[in-house]
Amino acid sequence: MTQPASTLPPLVDSVLQVRKPYVLFLGDVTEATDAKTAFGLRDWCTADCIGQLRLPACTVDTGLPDLSPIEAKAKGAGSLVIGIAPIGGKLQPHWVPLLVEVLEAGIDVVSGMHTRLASYPDLVQAAQKGHARLIDIRHYSGPLSVGTGIKRTGKRVLTVGTDCALGKKYTALAIAQELRRRGLPADFRATGQTGTLIAGRGLAVDAVIADFIAGAAELISPANQAEHWDVVEGQGSIMNPAYAGVSLGLLHGSQPDAIIVCHDPLRTHIGGMPHIPLVPVEEIVDLTLRLGRLTNPHIRCVGVSLNTAAMSEAERAAALAEYEQRLGVPAFDPMQRGVERVVDFLLA
Repeated sequence: MTQPASTLPPLVDSVLQVRKPYVLFLGDVTEATDAKTAFGLRDWCTADCIGQLRLPACTVDTGLPDLSPIEAKAKGAGSLVIGIAPIGGKLQPHWVPLLVEVLEAGIDVVSGMHTRLASYPDLVQAAQKGHARLIDIRHYSGPLSVGTGIKRTGKRVLTVGTDCALGKKYTALAIAQELRRRGLPADFRATGQTGTLIAGRGLAVDAVIADFIAGAAELISPANQAEHWDVVEGQGSIMNPAYAGVSLGLLHGSQPDAIIVCHDPLRTHIGGMPHIPLVPVEEIVDLTLRLGRLTNPHIRCVGVSLNTAAMSEAERAAALAEYEQRLGVPAFDPMQRGVERVVDFLLA
């Protein structure tokens, strides 16, 4: 897969200075969904990822070579990217000793966590010793305004979800890539730390003060030529009790002409919250369209993106047929079947 081009002005200067190639830090996670940053970089920046660094308890594997800090430096690593996103976005204290080794080896540490790297004195000291840098891509220090709700020129499609970590970023990347393949002007607009690393620019909206989320979304997808498409990376879910506020601000600020709902057919409850079952996809679509009409009265749903990675081919075919019939729009898996049909529907 190729890194998406973008015409977006650089919103996060530190991202544009990140040194490649990357080593992906997996910590001690045991669930692949917690390592979506690492897998996103592996899949969309393959040539820039030379290895992974794991603690002994880690059971997740990106398939990249396991490297020690010294081995990573010998292979020319520029940055260690913290490739995991635990609930709450906090850097874990027991990771610090290994990150110290990385910094002392002269490798930058790049984090998308809410916790700032510089809040750990040991990391600051190690960075100084190894002449390395601490880069927090999640924190944007530039000016932001509240959302205006004023209609902007250009076209926009937003990926939304029934939950977190089920394909919103991958779907948006694939849609933007297919639009450009057809010769249409299109940009992937990153709204999270992984997307920002892939695209080279963006703004992590979940770290923005709540009053300014819609304004940040307006900044990410500015007015453009009438035929230009912004494909906006969705975050969270409007029915997730932890992240619904981010999802709603992003919906109102991006003012999408179209939404694509992303869903894992095998998931029964909100990730990490077994006491909260997932609502049917139809409810997500209905609620999103009703709320989205506040800033774009013509918003419509054009597709459902299913994460079928854990299904057999027969199960995948059955699920796609079922959801297409239920919703009346193309059902697809961007990683298994491509996105040509849903782009046809989007442009029709």
